[in-house]
Amino acid sequence: MKKCAGAAVAFPMNSVRTAIDANLLIAAWSAQSALFERALAILEDPDRTLIVSDALWLEVMPKAIYHAHAEECAFYQAVFARGEYITWSSEIVASAKHLAQSYGLAAMDAIHLAVALAAGASEFISGEKPGKPMFRVKEISARSLWGIVP
Repeated sequence: MKKCAGAAVAFPMNSVRTAIDANLLIAAWSAQSALFERALAILEDPDRTLIVSDALWLEVMPKAIYHAHAEECAFYQAVFARGEYITWSSEIVASAKHLAQSYGLAAMDAIHLAVALAAGASEFISGEKPGKPMFRVKEISARSLWGIVP
């Protein structure tokens, strides 16, 4: 199994609990999209506690590890080290199923939102465009990077 160089960063726990998705991380890493500055501002905000999860890890880390992209791995690992890591549970999966049925969500979007709710996040921020079903969810404030001013 290939390994990734580690990067541990210590940040204090703060007031705004923000769950994020892979699109936000990829936008921050790529430094190529119009969303780069917005995504990086979210990740670096000292007034946020980031909520990260197994689902998020599965979306970004395997390819970076497989292709031995050490800098990309280190970037993602620093975000995971800073964040509050939530593992999947049967309760999260049940919540995701309920959310998916109620709002017409794609599987990973439902998982990300269920994780956010289980972690007591006050908001969920995605790199998806605002028209996606995830932004209809009423149980949490879901926002798009596309609508956030840098």
